[in-house]
Amino acid sequence: MVIDLAKSVRGAFAGAVAAGVWLAQQPLDKPVFGLDHDDSELLGKAVTRGPAWPVVGAAMHLVNGALMGAVYSNLAPRMPLPSWSRGPIVALIEHLATWPLTIAVDRVHPARDDLPRLASSGRAFAQATWRHLVFGIVMGELERRLNAPDDPGIPKYEDVFSSNGHGRLERVGSAPGDSTG
Repeated sequence: MVIDLAKSVRGAFAGAVAAGVWLAQQPLDKPVFGLDHDDSELLGKAVTRGPAWPVVGAAMHLVNGALMGAVYSNLAPRMPLPSWSRGPIVALIEHLATWPLTIAVDRVHPARDDLPRLASSGRAFAQATWRHLVFGIVMGELERRLNAPDDPGIPKYEDVFSSNGHGRLERVGSAPGDSTG
């Protein structure tokens, strides 16, 4: 697999923006899920317990988002999925793959007594699912707009759906990538 540096940088930007949206919406989802879990607190207090933890945690979260976006930008074009679904699916897969680590957070995190218990909480799982979904939507759509078009053999959602929600009549009977339809 060839890694395109410019595409990776644009993907990193998309991931960092998506991580920023995640952090910005956290105060809004806390009352909805009834859980005062803050991802920047989780990350920041793993490194420092002093007054700098909010800045350190936010920076770590943005860097994590940028790394995810850079990797995603190189993998997304190879995924046999509609372009609109790639970001959310990748983010939700990452969520499910890393959720078991909450057991370790609950047991060994330096600030575990200051943090809500995550591993056994359905609310925490639902909140994290929501946050990953938001992240995936923002990252996927921004990366798609910043980088080159996808593989012409895989239909993009602009080619499949119209603004009326019923699809495009001109696409009926044409193969994906067929310029006649």
